[in-house]
Amino acid sequence: MADYVQLDNGLVVPLDYVERGRVERGEVATTRDGRDVTRGFVSPFEHLAPQDSVLMARGAGNYQIYREVLRDTQVASTLSQRRLAVIAKSWEVEPGGKRAIDKAAAEFLKEQLKAVKWDQVTAGMLYGVFYGYAVAEMLWGRDGRYITIAGIKVRDRRRFAFDGEMRLRLMTMSQMNPGELLPERKFWSFCTGADHDDEPYGLGLAHWLYWPVFFKRAGIKFWMIFLEKFGQPTAKGSYPANATAEEKTRLLNALSAINTDAGVIVPDGMAIELIEAARSGTADYVKLHECMDAAISKVVLGHTGSTDATPGRLGGESNAHDVRQDLVKSDADLVCESFNDGPAKWLTDWNFPGAAYPRVWRVIDEGEDLEKRAEVDKTLHDMGYEPVDVTYINDTYGGTWRKKPAAAAPKKPEPANALAPAQPQAGDTPAEFAEPGDAVAQATADQAALAKAADEFAANYEGLIGERINELLAYAEESGDFATFRERLVELMQTAPPEQLVQSLERAGFSAQLMGMSAADGNRRKV
Repeated sequence: MADYVQLDNGLVVPLDYVERGRVERGEVATTRDGRDVTRGFVSPFEHLAPQDSVLMARGAGNYQIYREVLRDTQVASTLSQRRLAVIAKSWEVEPGGKRAIDKAAAEFLKEQLKAVKWDQVTAGMLYGVFYGYAVAEMLWGRDGRYITIAGIKVRDRRRFAFDGEMRLRLMTMSQMNPGELLPERKFWSFCTGADHDDEPYGLGLAHWLYWPVFFKRAGIKFWMIFLEKFGQPTAKGSYPANATAEEKTRLLNALSAINTDAGVIVPDGMAIELIEAARSGTADYVKLHECMDAAISKVVLGHTGSTDATPGRLGGESNAHDVRQDLVKSDADLVCESFNDGPAKWLTDWNFPGAAYPRVWRVIDEGEDLEKRAEVDKTLHDMGYEPVDVTYINDTYGGTWRKKPAAAAPKKPEPANALAPAQPQAGDTPAEFAEPGDAVAQATADQAALAKAADEFAANYEGLIGERINELLAYAEESGDFATFRERLVELMQTAPPEQLVQSLERAGFSAQLMGMSAADGNRRKV
C-alpha cells in the first residue's frame, strides 16, 4: 500500500508522486538567489529594498517622508475618521470549537485582551494601513501555570527592515544592515496594499497621498505670495545716477519702512512710488486647495463626502456610508486576522494544547433598521396579509410576544323566563268560547306574543350559543386558516347543545303551533 504525505496547501498525495518530482512541495518563484527579475540578486543578509516608487524616489526609502504627509490637516482628519470608526465597533472573542477546552481558551484570550486595552493596540496597528505595514512586540508574562500577555507595544516601523529571506530584522546602532534577526513568536506584524506577496513592506495610502499633499502645499505657498502682491503694492524707489552707496542704503531703508510706518522720509532728489500688480485671467488657489482635499478624501475614505456628494446618486451620502462600512470592515479584519494567525495561536498552543484556536473579531454589521421593517409589515397588513406564526414577531423584533385574543361580542341582558309561553291571566276568555271578534283579537295577541318570544330568543342567543360562534368567526377572519375553521365547525356541530337552548327552542315551537291553530280557527269562524 502506497504511503501518503500532506502538502503545504493541505492536499494529500501519494509519496511516490513527490519522490518522482510530479508534485513540487516548495516554492519555485522565490525572491532568493537572483530568481526575481524585478529585484535582481538579493542577499539573505542584506536589507530588502521597498518597491514603493514614491518612497524610494522622494524619500530614499526613509518613511519620514510619509510622516510629513501625515501632518496635513485633511490627511490627519480623514485618517482619524477611518481609524476611529474601527475602534468604535465592539469586539468579541469566539471559541474555535464546542469543547470545554475550546471555550476556556477563548475566555482566557478575551481576558488578556481586556487587560492590554485591545482598542488602543488596534488604533496603533491601524497606522499600518497608511504606511503599508505595522510591527508590534509581544511582551509575555506568567500567571501561575499560564503564559499571559503582559503588554503589546506598537513599534516605529522605521526601526525595522526585511532581509532577502523576508525575515523581519531590527536595525540598531551596532547592526544597521542587515540588523538583528528577531526571535520567533515575539513580534506581530502585517502588511497591506501591495498587489502581490513579494512585497513584505506593503503599499500604504501614503503612496497615493504624497502628491495631492505636495501640490496642495505648493499651491498654498504661491497663494500667500499672490495675496501679498495684490494685498499690498510693491514700493519702488528711484535715485539719481550720481547717488552714493550711503544714499542708496537710506532709500532702501525708507522703502522697507513703508510696510510698517505711517510716514517715511525720502532723501532729496529721490522718489518713491507704488507699483500696482496687474494680471489677466484667473488664479483660483481656493479651487486648487479644494481639489486636493477632495483627492485626499477619495484616497482615504473612498469618497469625497459633502464636497461633491449628491443624494440618491453614485457617490451620494447613502453610497458614501456603504463605502465607509466596507473600509471599516476591511481594516478591522486586517488587524484581527493577523492577530489570530499569530499571537492568538501562540498563546493557545502554550496554555491550551490541542484546543481549537479562538478568534477575535469586531462587530461591524449595524443590524436591520427595525423602524423601516415595521413600516413594511404595517403596509403588508393593510394589504390584507399577516404573519403565519408569532415566531416571526419574536425573531424580528425580539422579546416574547403572543397573539392578542379576539374581543368577544358584548352579552345582552337575558330576561327571566323570556321564552316561556304566556300564562293565561284571570279574566281571559278561552278561545273556544270567544266570539268571532274575540277570536281575531286573540289571534293578534298570539302573533304579538310569538314575535315577542322571537325577539327575546334572539336577545338570549348570545348567552346560549352565539358567543362560541362569534369566536369561531373571528378566528377565521384573522387567521385565514380555513382548514382549522372547518374542523372546529364540525366539532361544534357534533357537540350537544346546551339544555337551556333545547328547552327554549321547544317552547318557541310550541308557541308557533298554538299561533297556527289560533289562526286556522279564526278563519273557520269567519267562514
